[in-house]
Amino acid sequence: MVDVLRVPFPVLQSSPSLSLKPRLCPLIPPSRRLHLKSNSLLFPLFSSSPSFFKLPLRCSSPSMPLQLSSLSQDSLLYSRAYWVTKTIIAWNVDVVEGSCYLYASKVAALSVTDNGIQGHDLEIKLEEDRSGLPPNVIEKFPHIRDYRAFKLPPVLDAKNLVKCQLAVAEFNSQGKCRNATGLQLPGVLDELFSYDGPLGAFYSAEAVSLCLWAPTAQAVYAHIYKDPVGGSPLEIIPLEETNGVWSTKGPKSWEGCYYMYEVSVYHPSTLHIEKCYANDPYARGLSADGKRTLFVNLHADDLKPEGWDELADMKPDILSFSDISIYELHIRDFSANDDTVNADFRGGYMAFTLKDSAGVLHLKKLSKAGITHVHLLPTFQFAAVDDEKENWKYVDSKILEKLPPDSAEQQEKITAIQDDDAYNWGYNPVLWGVPKGSYSSDPNGPCRIVEFRKMIQALTHIGLRVVLDVVYNHLHANGPFDKDSVLDKIVPGYYLRRNTDGFIENSTCVNNTASEHYMVERLIIDDLLSWAINYKVDGFRFDLMGHIMKRTMVKAKDALCSLTKERDGVDGSRIYIYGEGWDFGEVAKNGRGINAAQFNICGTGIGSFNDRIRDAMLGGSPFGPPLQQGFVTGLLLEPNGHDHGTKDVEKAMLASAKDHIQVGLAANLRGFVLTDFEGKERKGSEVLCYGETPVGYAFCPTETVNYVSAHDNETLFDIISLKTPVGISVEDRCRMNHFATSIIALTQGIPFFHAGDEMLRSKSLDRDSYNSGDWFNRLDFTYNSNNWGVGLPPKQKNENSWPLIQPRLADPSFKPQRSHILAAVENFTDVLCIRYSSPLFRLRTANAIQERVRFHNTGPSWVPGFIVMSIEDGNEGIPGLSQLDPIGIIQ
Repeated sequence: MVDVLRVPFPVLQSSPSLSLKPRLCPLIPPSRRLHLKSNSLLFPLFSSSPSFFKLPLRCSSPSMPLQLSSLSQDSLLYSRAYWVTKTIIAWNVDVVEGSCYLYASKVAALSVTDNGIQGHDLEIKLEEDRSGLPPNVIEKFPHIRDYRAFKLPPVLDAKNLVKCQLAVAEFNSQGKCRNATGLQLPGVLDELFSYDGPLGAFYSAEAVSLCLWAPTAQAVYAHIYKDPVGGSPLEIIPLEETNGVWSTKGPKSWEGCYYMYEVSVYHPSTLHIEKCYANDPYARGLSADGKRTLFVNLHADDLKPEGWDELADMKPDILSFSDISIYELHIRDFSANDDTVNADFRGGYMAFTLKDSAGVLHLKKLSKAGITHVHLLPTFQFAAVDDEKENWKYVDSKILEKLPPDSAEQQEKITAIQDDDAYNWGYNPVLWGVPKGSYSSDPNGPCRIVEFRKMIQALTHIGLRVVLDVVYNHLHANGPFDKDSVLDKIVPGYYLRRNTDGFIENSTCVNNTASEHYMVERLIIDDLLSWAINYKVDGFRFDLMGHIMKRTMVKAKDALCSLTKERDGVDGSRIYIYGEGWDFGEVAKNGRGINAAQFNICGTGIGSFNDRIRDAMLGGSPFGPPLQQGFVTGLLLEPNGHDHGTKDVEKAMLASAKDHIQVGLAANLRGFVLTDFEGKERKGSEVLCYGETPVGYAFCPTETVNYVSAHDNETLFDIISLKTPVGISVEDRCRMNHFATSIIALTQGIPFFHAGDEMLRSKSLDRDSYNSGDWFNRLDFTYNSNNWGVGLPPKQKNENSWPLIQPRLADPSFKPQRSHILAAVENFTDVLCIRYSSPLFRLRTANAIQERVRFHNTGPSWVPGFIVMSIEDGNEGIPGLSQLDPIGIIQ
């Protein structure tokens, strides 16, 4: 077989006038179902080099068809090969005496037929590198460490080739095709196109500039609109490409207008060149529901509330992260049902700006007691809630109030409109860098920006710093057609993590992102910096942080910490970051690189949620038997009838739970030494749970966020009501609620509370209220109701537990009265005051905790049900421990 080239188009830069830039005008992408049959490329595939003529290229003349063995067009829907560097393709095939080839089609005309792979413009023979993949590739892609390495010619014009539909095929020694697949491109894109220059829209006194990173695009246009929706574009501007970055410059009059990108690009999900319409990934403003990107200069004076530039100087002092305590709150929960809030402000940003609403007065009370940070559930532009309030659907609450407390009718009416109402937690991101429009008075224009800033300012004025809940681990949508898809339209196959078949990973719930890719990591860090600088937020909570690479988290922390008041208007050294360090899915055990899981992230100063203390207190886990009891919910001492085993087993379970709680009280430090229930001295890392998983993992106290409840799963009062014996009194349940919050409040490390823990909050035993509407998520800051008994919780997530739930909701003795709620609030603030009365409860180092924190009632003779902790202080003038609290020793 003769190796020759069969291409009816120029492939060499034989003339200086032959530009590498794609021609914009002649390029007409095919429709969704149309293949263009042209075999002409619009730009050369190879750089000018004499060695080009020696490239091994397979003849594809009609007289020598490629024969397939059980292959079909579906083979190209898979992307099982990886283009990892400019000169290496990784593929898990055993070639033996056969051969491999790379195919390219500028118009996405590749097809697999009985006669072979057709429609290609180019066919290049690959040579196997028997030494395997190099170490840097294995480090970046550990999940393909055992793949074969195939070499590409070094003179290949890879920068233009990535704009084509690509495939590789394997042939046996007789020339029969045995395997064919598409390619995953993030590796070569990172090597050739990693970029640290400007992206998004930039404003000067005379002009507005746009920059978009889209190295696989064949053409990019900006459609400029006057209005947020409807109408024809004022103009359609072609962008010019330089090394994968498309840019243009327009007049100052663009500011205040809107734009969309039109990106012509090959999309592996359809096997076509698609014309995608997308928002700017670096959008800082939007029209309602993200229909268009707003040209908005966040530095403009008219977008700044009075005193905005001086806000950093008004932030409450935080001498150490050990002084932090966090209150988790959903923006809509805060005021949607508060009659003391103006109806136009309810459920939105502006509700926080009032001086004397019930909710604001409650926050002032918590701030005075010691809460330092309010953690707001997602506030970026997310899907599933229409930004236009007139489109929301409602259920008449007066009708719901008349129904029995254990009725199924409430949830039927709520779930019937749940996708069209005003409620969602927001863990379905569309664009990370823009405030959510539904929380603003006007979702079009800059209103959402101004009101978000007023909210931050108002919370600062009452002594609270603000944490934003960020969801960088996944996106709501993908593909070229979904209105909420953005990143997957701009550079298809790059931003979303894919499995070894080339399909999107969904372990986070949907559309996992890939922070191991350079420009994904960059987008995350740039977004964090924008929120910190432009909105002066004080912390970030990372949803499913374990799905993000440790490197990304450390870079983010360093970038934030480098911010200064003088240069950036914020003190980055006071920005705290923490997240969910769960280790599961494709990233588990460092499957995609070293991830930010609990045991990996320690030592960085980044916090992670301590699920050990939560489960020891409540019993079991959120995924275990619903009646399994823990230290707080009556294990051994208040049995509920669940079969935990024999009394000896129950006693051992309770003793083990106590040890887990004690490690948590000592900030869950891996090196903290305590006497366990067997009388043995053990480090926190030697106390085991979850199938021999260590309890202690933190290196320093601020790496542990201790909690007993959060927005996920049942509220604290609900889980106590479910797990405790039916026959105990509501007063006993209230005391257990207070016991649980008190343990968290008195832990070393950072205490975290779900909004309403302090008010006996109930969601009528709903275990996942993300889309359960205002009805099940109600907060009452007038303390008249805790929302218990408002109907059976929504069927989808709770039906299996209805037989347990229904009799409890039907029993009026379960419902707390206003006196119970008032007492709970008072008890909670009292304990917070104790925490902040002495620095001994907020020790700053692991050494200080080991030296000063002691546990008593330990060993095999311990008295069940008691945890006894002391924190020692020194005395001035006496050798030994230094004195931290001049008031005296606290026990």
